[in-house]
Amino acid sequence: MTDRPHTPALIPAAQVAAALAVGSIAVLMVGLQPIVLGELVEARRVSLEGVGIVAMAEIVMLGLGVVLGDALLPIARLRAVALLAALAAAGLDGLTLQVQGDGLLAAVRAAAGLAEGVLVWVATGVVVRTASPARVGGIFFVLQTLAQALVGALLAHAVIPHRGWAGSFVALALLALLAGALAALLPARLAPLPPAAATGLRWSARTLQPLGVAFLQLAALGAFWAYLEPLGKAAGFDARGAQTLVAAALAMQVAGGSLATVAVRRLPALPAVLGCSAALAGVTVFIHQLPPGSTRSFALACAVFGFVWLFMLPFHIGLALRTDSTGRLAGLVPAAQLLGSAFGPLTASFIVQGDNAAAVPLLSASFAGAAALLALAVHAPPAVQRRTSGHPPSKSTT
Repeated sequence: MTDRPHTPALIPAAQVAAALAVGSIAVLMVGLQPIVLGELVEARRVSLEGVGIVAMAEIVMLGLGVVLGDALLPIARLRAVALLAALAAAGLDGLTLQVQGDGLLAAVRAAAGLAEGVLVWVATGVVVRTASPARVGGIFFVLQTLAQALVGALLAHAVIPHRGWAGSFVALALLALLAGALAALLPARLAPLPPAAATGLRWSARTLQPLGVAFLQLAALGAFWAYLEPLGKAAGFDARGAQTLVAAALAMQVAGGSLATVAVRRLPALPAVLGCSAALAGVTVFIHQLPPGSTRSFALACAVFGFVWLFMLPFHIGLALRTDSTGRLAGLVPAAQLLGSAFGPLTASFIVQGDNAAAVPLLSASFAGAAALLALAVHAPPAVQRRTSGHPPSKSTT
């Protein structure tokens, strides 16, 4: 996302704030999945093997909702679209209370993800039309995580202890209705963005490598995150302790994201991405070998995990810009991140055995290692690239 000097008009701060609130509510479930899905497993509404499928379905459809909103929905009817999407999300949160089983829950949560994705499209449509979209987008990203951390703590300490797993979906439905109410504060209409100019970008395996790095690192994150609560319980936490751990990890994400907004201008992308892959692999391998009862070590490792999560995301953009300076490839990084965060839980669901998710950290470590290898391939020395591509080295003058 870059600043656009051709922004047609300034959007009032109140309307921007409403859009950021709507978007933050829309992505709450992405951060709350370990708490909410863990409670569904505990209540036998979904199997541990099916958690990854349910998590993947909602995240993938959330991404699809953004894409379909951009392609099909009228930007001139922003308030109506936001209201209808919020009502649909609230209704599907309520419907979740009535269904059980891996297949039915996956279908209902996928439909909820589609509605949530439309709300994200509404928020993004406002962000990219502000006078400084890059700055507003950064604020949006941190606000999302703060909202997830606060709601996660609320669910763990106030809602679930008194209302059980059903209370979490009632709370999500009420928040979706709040998003519907905020629709009245959104801009009545938004001007269409100018058409994208041709960039000359040629798609190839090398061009797609930065997207692969983002995909694999988010797969590492998504696999571990979806099973954090059962892993925490196996380490010795009770249900409330495991839920609090999720909220604390979200708070560490805010710290990592805040530092990244400064570090991304000072650190080269490749060393940062490699360091983050090493940290993710080290943390997940460390967690795998912890004996039961090592709650303090588990909590510290999760804190590092959460910090690295948001810290590394801006550097995916840096990798993409090194390959394609036009920025077109960088615009596809969020899609790769979203698909990776869905692929990780899906893959993890195939290696979970009954109530045992002990192998999941090793899967995350494998994804992180693969991301590091691919990142090195992206930035192989130019001479190596020329030899492997069959082109002779070009002459240069100084």
